[in-house]
Amino acid sequence: MTSTHTVLYDPQGRIEGKLPLDRETHQRLVAAVLAWAGDPGLHPSEYHQIALQLTAAARAVADDVRRTAEQLPVDHPARILAEHILDETRHRLSKPLKGTASCAQDRARLCRSLYGRLDRLTDVASSLPGPRRSSAR
Repeated sequence: MTSTHTVLYDPQGRIEGKLPLDRETHQRLVAAVLAWAGDPGLHPSEYHQIALQLTAAARAVADDVRRTAEQLPVDHPARILAEHILDETRHRLSKPLKGTASCAQDRARLCRSLYGRLDRLTDVASSLPGPRRSSAR
């Protein structure tokens, strides 16, 4: 069977940075996973698949958080906090996935937190006067 998909080589993330997040879908999945009261009794491979989806979402949102934070001055408190949160995100995403409800819920909480940080950063960045790009890269 031949694939109709094209694989793109984009090490600088230029294409990805211009694609909008599928926020509504991510947030529905996050809400559903966080609504579990205890273990809903899924197969471990199903938990693993959900955690993979949430991991991909968290990475995408973290990239947007990073790009938005880079619009702020280097010494801006919101940028410093975002950098700390991104370090913590990298640490949490480096942990191996487990086929458990707890693992899926941890990834869901991370996504929810990153979306909240992105919203706050976007508000701060849009309220700054003039060019918002920092000179440090």
